[in-house]
Amino acid sequence: MRALVQRVSEAAVRVDGASLGEIGPGLMILVCAMAGDGTAQAEKLAGRIARMRIFRDADDKMNLSILDTHGAALVISQFTLAADTARGNRPGFSAAAPPAEAERLYEHFAQALRAQGIAVATGRFGADMKVSLVNDGPVTIWIEA
Repeated sequence: MRALVQRVSEAAVRVDGASLGEIGPGLMILVCAMAGDGTAQAEKLAGRIARMRIFRDADDKMNLSILDTHGAALVISQFTLAADTARGNRPGFSAAAPPAEAERLYEHFAQALRAQGIAVATGRFGADMKVSLVNDGPVTIWIEA
């Protein structure tokens, strides 16, 4: 699985004008299940992100995790993270997991974060979502499991 993690002061997702989820300080996580991924990859990725020390401590050092700060996470499915841009001008997405499997792993990933005590808001798998965020730092990290 792949994820693009952004430390945010706030983030929200809307579908058809309706708010699906919003968070205050925490992480906005774009996540993509790749072909061949399973629940083990979803759980490993969730654990790595939950423990990633990218929040400021009292000395202004990135030394705290989302668990330490009691932040929330907004998790958005993002199959375009599987883009292959090696040839031509149109990205290919054949490395992404098939939609049914990707949705199952996306939901499993969100549940794995919740199981660690993180408040999680989500978008709607496969929907045309409008995501807004205020990147804090900015801090943006690419991670794979």
